[in-house]
Amino acid sequence: MIEIPELAAGGLAAGTLSAFALGGGLLRARRARARQQAEIEALRARLDATGQELDRAAAAFTAEIEHLVTKRMPAEATRSAHTHVQVPGPLGPAGTGTDRVLEGLRNAIAHERKRVDAAARAGMRGTTREIQAGLYRLQDVLHGLQQRYDDPELAQTLFALDHENEQSLRRAQVAAVVCGAWVGLAREESHLVDAVTGGQARLVGYHRIQVHHHLEPGTALVSHAVEPVAIIVAELLDNALRHSSPDTAVVVNLERAHHGVTVTVDDAGVGMAPDERARAQRMVAGSEPILLSELGDPPRMGLAAIGQLTRQFDLTVDLSTPSPYGGVRAVLLVKNHLLSYIDPVLHPASASAAPTTRQQEEHEPQPDQVHLVPGGADGTRRRPASPEPAPGTRSPFEPAPTPAPAPARPAPADPVPEPVGEDGLPRRRRRAPAAAPADPRRPASPSRTPEESAAALGALQSATNAARRAAASEGSDPR
Repeated sequence: MIEIPELAAGGLAAGTLSAFALGGGLLRARRARARQQAEIEALRARLDATGQELDRAAAAFTAEIEHLVTKRMPAEATRSAHTHVQVPGPLGPAGTGTDRVLEGLRNAIAHERKRVDAAARAGMRGTTREIQAGLYRLQDVLHGLQQRYDDPELAQTLFALDHENEQSLRRAQVAAVVCGAWVGLAREESHLVDAVTGGQARLVGYHRIQVHHHLEPGTALVSHAVEPVAIIVAELLDNALRHSSPDTAVVVNLERAHHGVTVTVDDAGVGMAPDERARAQRMVAGSEPILLSELGDPPRMGLAAIGQLTRQFDLTVDLSTPSPYGGVRAVLLVKNHLLSYIDPVLHPASASAAPTTRQQEEHEPQPDQVHLVPGGADGTRRRPASPEPAPGTRSPFEPAPTPAPAPARPAPADPVPEPVGEDGLPRRRRRAPAAAPADPRRPASPSRTPEESAAALGALQSATNAARRAAASEGSDPR
């Protein structure tokens, strides 16, 4: 039988062991709880740091979007019309992805501008077509009035109205060409100098233009190139007249080149800056499409029309060289496949055109205009038979005829006695004037048509006005 003290000692020992075990468990639990608390605090700190980073990223993204919408996209839209505008870059590296947004915006703006420009061109084509038709009808009416009335003052008024109508027609024609329409006229083969004169006659201040014709007689344009060349020359001369002083001249030179014929226009105006000249050269080259919105307000369509025509008809216009007079030099090159030949004897140039500085008798026909054909049995070659010349004219390659001897003067008839009056004094009687002997070498002059009469009257009035202005300028010259 166990004694009570032993039992107490055993129970105390068991209690002590249990207390030690329980204390160790509590200590381990407290340590685990401390580690968990530390991990929780670390996770909470990381979560707070991540939240702060997200807040900063959200603020940066919001600032980048705001910068894209308020700064970069408007600048990109403006740059589509004005290439010199600089587009701001992104605020940070996170904004580099917005470049694709700008590229999409750029493509959408270009597509929309082309669509709007095509609609505007179509509307303007229809409008200018109606305006051109009305102006052509008015031109026919004015020409009919010029042929009907011979009053000089009325004729002068009609010529002035016709010139104003021609200027309006030129502006409508240029607008139609810029919008992609046809030139509006189909002409026959004409002398090149006539096309230049036609372009000159469409302008205000045409008397300031001096044309120097250095081409061979008969140098002409094929039918489909006559009106485009006249339009281009008119626009080049208009720019020269507008940007030069009214007391200066605009010099035009027609010269032969290796690849064709050149029409050089020199003015003594203000000239152009290098960037302006480069832009003008791009426009007249016609290699890049030009929108109506790029022509300014109000739109300046002259160079754009030249670009359309040079691309359609294989012409070349160069503006890269300054004029020796201090202004702008424009050179139009008409290539050989657009040139033709017209017999200057059978079909001479108009009376108002500048005469050539080359003598017709000194030049033989060009090889591409006169072909040698096989002759007789000896194998020689000869020129093809030329058309029969008109009465009163001779071929430029035919020697001048030998003057015929003057016809013998008939012997005077017997004198007829003068009548005597009642007072015995001789009376004088009227005698019909003797008809001049007909010259067999001179053909009968054909009657003039109304168009030739109107052209002669217009040339006479233009020459009279030019002589008056020259006399007035000489009288006012202090020298």
